[in-house]
Amino acid sequence: MISDAIVDEVRAIRDEIAKECGYDVHELFKAFRRLEAGGAADDASFVPPGGGPDTALRSNAADEAQARPAPRR
Repeated sequence: MISDAIVDEVRAIRDEIAKECGYDVHELFKAFRRLEAGGAADDASFVPPGGGPDTALRSNAADEAQARPAPRR
C-alpha cells in the first residue's frame, strides 16, 4: 500500500480529536460546533470570485455548451 503523508496527517488529527472527545459522536459534534462558533470556518469562501451561485451556474452551462460537438450539416 502506498503511504500518503497528507492522508496520514489527517487521520492522525482525526484520531486525536476523537480521542479528546472519548470517541463519542455527540461530543465530537459539540467540539465541531465550538470550533465553528469560534470563527475557524470564516476563512473559507464558497462563492466564486466575481459573483454568487448564479454566476457559477451560468459559467458551468457555458462550459458545457462549448464541450458539445458542433452539429453535422
